[in-house]
Amino acid sequence: MKADVLNVKGEVVESVSLNNDIFKIEPNMPVVHQYVKAYLANQRQGTQSAKTRAEVRGGGKKPWRQKGTGRARVGSSRNPVWTGGGVAFAPKPRDYSQSINKKMKRLAMKSVFSAKVNDKELFILDELKFDAPKTKAMVEVFDNLKINKTLVVIAENDKNVVNSVRNIKDAKCATVGTLNVYEMLKYNNLILTKDALTKIEEVYK
Repeated sequence: MKADVLNVKGEVVESVSLNNDIFKIEPNMPVVHQYVKAYLANQRQGTQSAKTRAEVRGGGKKPWRQKGTGRARVGSSRNPVWTGGGVAFAPKPRDYSQSINKKMKRLAMKSVFSAKVNDKELFILDELKFDAPKTKAMVEVFDNLKINKTLVVIAENDKNVVNSVRNIKDAKCATVGTLNVYEMLKYNNLILTKDALTKIEEVYK
């Protein structure tokens, strides 16, 4: 399968062959869903905590006698109904992490790559380099490609590119090593540099 390679002005400069095993498979959305679910679960710290009625200070004495007062019976001033009482079914620290095997991760990545190609949301640039961080120059690239809400993927960390993208709303820069399914789905468009494309095909072949 062929794809156009563009320059930063949005002009076609050449074409490249895309690996069909990565960019032309039938997207497996259940696996993608499982990957995203695991990814979001693994972002949770699981440090939330609240005190149950057994852990709240005080409440040892019965507030009033059981019968004869005309009020509801109550055994402790620290029951969950009262102000200052404990929390019913209080959350406690726990591990939310979910594991997903390597084969499923690879399938999820390939599925999203293929879906981006199918939806014409994948753009390949011959190169993306700046002499210094230039947000304005990066905005011009997006304007030339007529896209917004974009994830830019480069082969290796380049501070000038990363900092040029950083201040743009609804845009982010990632390297091939940090790329994940959740972020590819979060942004409408995906820009790959030619070097990043080569590296992706080496990793996911």
